[in-house]
Amino acid sequence: MLRRNALVLLMCMELMLNAVVLSLVTFAARSATLDGAVLVFLVFVVAAAEIAIAIPIVLLLARQRRTLDVGAWSELKG
Repeated sequence: MLRRNALVLLMCMELMLNAVVLSLVTFAARSATLDGAVLVFLVFVVAAAEIAIAIPIVLLLARQRRTLDVGAWSELKG
């Protein structure tokens, strides 16, 4: 099944970032250093920035097009 809902796509990206965080935490625990913890912090910053920028853009596009289907936004391609 193909899901083309913009909010579902954003949630999937967040899920992938959480998987990266989990692997970095495991790396930090195994190596007994703070390198993994620093990288986890950086991933959290990227995730917060992604949500802070992407959600308002998706909401504005949804209000303009009256749909969350990314196929309806095909004319936005450059």
